[in-house]
Amino acid sequence: MLRALTSALRLPGPWRSLRTRGCASHGATGDPEIQVRALTGRDQGITEILMNRPSARNALGNVLVSQLLEALAQLREDQQVRVLLFRSGVKGVFCAGADLKEREQMSEAEVGIFVQRLRGLMNEIAAFPAPTIAAMDGFALGGGLELALACDLRVAASSAVMGLIETTRGLLPGAGGTQRLPRCLGVALAKELIFTGRRLSGAQAQALGLVNHAVSQNEEGNAAYHRALELAQEILPQAPIAVRLGKVAIDRGMENIPTQDRLEGMAAFREKRPPRFVGK
Repeated sequence: MLRALTSALRLPGPWRSLRTRGCASHGATGDPEIQVRALTGRDQGITEILMNRPSARNALGNVLVSQLLEALAQLREDQQVRVLLFRSGVKGVFCAGADLKEREQMSEAEVGIFVQRLRGLMNEIAAFPAPTIAAMDGFALGGGLELALACDLRVAASSAVMGLIETTRGLLPGAGGTQRLPRCLGVALAKELIFTGRRLSGAQAQALGLVNHAVSQNEEGNAAYHRALELAQEILPQAPIAVRLGKVAIDRGMENIPTQDRLEGMAAFREKRPPRFVGK
């Protein structure tokens, strides 16, 4: 199945739907809520994931999360994917966040499982081996912004609206936003935005450094997508292994250094003594 679908993704032509297997809580196969396509010609190497759940403004429900996870699992094995771009097929919306209506029907245990799966989805996006770009042409709220934060690069229409608004619903960002937003903007500013649940326009987000680029929206409502595609085209000519290793080096460098010497240095500072480093 993996080999067959991966091969299909490389074929030229229209969007290809991905039908996921049974999803948690429902146990049934849902209608396709994403489409995947590999671009051709001068754009060969760029793969797009289109979120298309208009009835719920691309809210992250069980079916959508399952299909995204399955697509990522298949695409990460495809060396021909040089850049992965996330976009929306719903005009005016990138992703409205977690599906709270669906969540209301879950038991507490089911909610816990779903939040873990949602967090796992963001981790899979963040760990995707090739560069990832979020094209935010509309609302990106709550989990929708967390999805964008899990991507390496973000492009927004200047009129797009985004924010981690969970505190306005009596919730917390549960899919990694409390960790990724501070790394993007710094601790104090991230706390301010999460504490207040403030919504930002694309232009404001660019001024803060939350998005790489903000562009004026066009009549078709896909200006951010076109700018994201241009950004992907800049990445394509570069050495793919070097780009992938650069991503690994940057991401690992942002984490704490996992060495015995680091732990010894912290212990020595705490105990007010000279450190005894061993080079491990």
